[in-house]
Parts: sequence; structure tokens; C-alpha cells
Amino acid sequence: MDKIQMKTPLVEMDGDEMTRILWQYIKDELLLPFIDLKTEYYDLGLKYRDETNDQVTVDAANANKKYGVAVKCATITPNAARVTEYNLKEMWKSPNGTIRAILDGTVFRAPIMVKGIVPYIPTWTKPITIARHAYGDVYKGVEMKCFEPGTAKLVFDGVNGSHQEEVIMNFTEAEGGVVQGMHNRCNSIRSFARSCFNYALATKQDIWFATKDTISKKYDHTFKDIFQDVYDTEYKERFEAAGITYFYTLIDDIVARVVRSEGGFIWACKNYDGDVMSDMLATAFGSLAMMTSVLVSPDGNFEYEAAHGTVQRHYYAHLEGKETSTNSVATIFAWSGALRKRGELDGIQELQDFADKLEKATIGTIESGYMTKDLALITKMEKEKVHQLNSLDFIKTIRENLAAML
Repeated sequence: MDKIQMKTPLVEMDGDEMTRILWQYIKDELLLPFIDLKTEYYDLGLKYRDETNDQVTVDAANANKKYGVAVKCATITPNAARVTEYNLKEMWKSPNGTIRAILDGTVFRAPIMVKGIVPYIPTWTKPITIARHAYGDVYKGVEMKCFEPGTAKLVFDGVNGSHQEEVIMNFTEAEGGVVQGMHNRCNSIRSFARSCFNYALATKQDIWFATKDTISKKYDHTFKDIFQDVYDTEYKERFEAAGITYFYTLIDDIVARVVRSEGGFIWACKNYDGDVMSDMLATAFGSLAMMTSVLVSPDGNFEYEAAHGTVQRHYYAHLEGKETSTNSVATIFAWSGALRKRGELDGIQELQDFADKLEKATIGTIESGYMTKDLALITKMEKEKVHQLNSLDFIKTIRENLAAML
């Protein structure tokens, strides 16, 4: 068959460790045989980020703004151990955080549900979509270690001469302590609210939002106030016409409500809350490797990625020549999501159809009993029907099913 032609390239952001290995498997087996794949490539592997002083991450984000659609592999956010392991110049910040700050978008994550993989919460019969604010909070935080007695203050000097000052802590102990400053921008919170409400309307789902405004009476309360203002002035009538609702409550209350729910709604979260809760939801629905993730900016740019990490343990086993059984589904769906959106924006129906069939082939492979170890351990399918495959053979089996569809 002739390869499907593309008009505009995808921005391709390569990554680290085992997911980097899977990335190439997916391209070789599932994409290049069927698509005349056009990408603008950026190596976001930790070594190259260090070589470029992280400029490659900024360049990739700006390319995303230029072309509109990107697909990203999982990447390492280094800690002290990684600095030593990779002999880094410094402890570079999260590339995801950098990209999200530049695009000023919202991350929407939803589980990939397949027959035979039953959520750990039995009432969850519908997917729950996490909408994660993709800017600020601890990801843009400034920190200090204060190893002597003294006073830590939060200070703001306005351009018009205003001055605000609050004491964070008077450290009296000889060993001092640590302090952290976080921020967010009102226009970013407003963009977050609009992205959530627009997505709710597009998918005909209720939206739930929560902060801890009873404790954080200025920071979190600002999120609550902006969401309510945007809803009341711009979306209330449209929500009522669509038959969907906007619901706000405290974060601890909403966690309890989520556990008791049947799913089928969007759960909007601040940046850190969304980071934690998306992993919780992914695991509770079955596997961290079974969750889609897309960053959507207010001006219509999209970046698709897997919601999990780089699978470090499997990578070390791979380097030792050992066989791995790593779940590549989320990474496959990152590619299919990006290809589908590229096809939509460029008016290429063949590309959209290919993305649909790639996802169908992936789900069909699992539902027919061929899966990676993580899914084989939790499936409710009869054990004699389950075939556990290694990393590459799983992708090759998907290719066989995909080729039959095409």
C-alpha cells in the first residue's frame, strides 16, 4: 500500500531510558511502514539537555507553538542522584514544566479502558479525565535552605510603589530550616478555567474543581474566585443549554466524592494536585501506562505525551541484555493522538483514520489476550487465554493487527 502523506511536520520530542527505546520501536514497527512521517526532531534526552543548557527544551516548546502539534517521549527530571549519575552541570528543571509554562496550557489525562482490565474502584464504570493546570506552583517555585537562626519574609514591591511584606517564619533553632516561594498568574488561572470549561462543553461532561481555599485564603481562594467568575460571565448559559454542570468543593471532599462516583466527568486540579491525582487515577484504573495525556494551550497548540515516567528499572535490565515486558500503550496513544490532530488541522482524513485504527489495533491486541506483564498480572481474563509478551513482541503483534485493518 502507498504510505499516507503528511503536509505539516509534527514536533517530535525524544526522551530518556526505556521509553526512548520504545519510542524507536513504535516508529519502526507502527508508523514508518505506513506513513511518510514528517517530524521536526528535538532530542530531550537528559544528556543533550545538559549539553545545550536546556535550550533544546525551550526550542522544542517554541517549535510546538510554530507547528501546532507535538508528540513527546517521557523524560527524566533530575534529582541529586541523577546529577551524579549523568555528571550534569546542574539539576535541570522538569522539561514538562518548562514546556507547559511556555505554552501556558492545561493537561488533560484520561484512562484507556479495555475489557478484562477492571478498575480497582468497582464503581468506576466510566473514565475520569484529569484536567491539570500546567503552570506555576511548586514547579516554578523558588527555594532556600536557611541553616541558622533568622527571619524569612515574603516581600512584594509593586511598580507603582506599593509594598507588601509577610513574615514566613522566625527560625530560632540553630539548624534553621527551609522555605519555598510559589506563584501563579491570574491570566494563567483564567486560561486554565476557560480550557476546562471548553473541554467540558466539547466532551459533554460535568466538571469538578477543588482547592483548599479554607486554609490558603489568598492563593487557593484566587483560583476559586477566578473559576467562578469565568463560569458565571462566560459559560453558565452554555453549560445549562448543554445539560452539564460545574461543581466546586474542597480538595479533600472531592477526593471522597471521586472514590464514590461512577466516573464520566472532568476533575480540574491545580498543578501539583493534578500531578499526584493523575497517577493515582491511572493506577486505580489499571496501569500508569494506560493513560492518555495532552497539553492544550489557550491559542490552540497541542502536545501529546505518555503520562508516566521513563521506566528506569526496565532500562537498566535492557542495558544488561535482559528481556523486558514494558507497556507501550500510553506512548502509542501519544503518537496516535498527535497524528489524529495533525490530520484534523491539515484536513487529511487518511491520517485521522490511521490514528483510529492504530488505537483500535492496540486495544484489540490486549482484549484478544496478548499483553505486557503489568497487564497480565491484573487482567480478569481467564489465565489460559493470556499471552504475556516482551516489549518488542507486543508492538509487533499490534503491527500484525494494524496491517490487517489497513
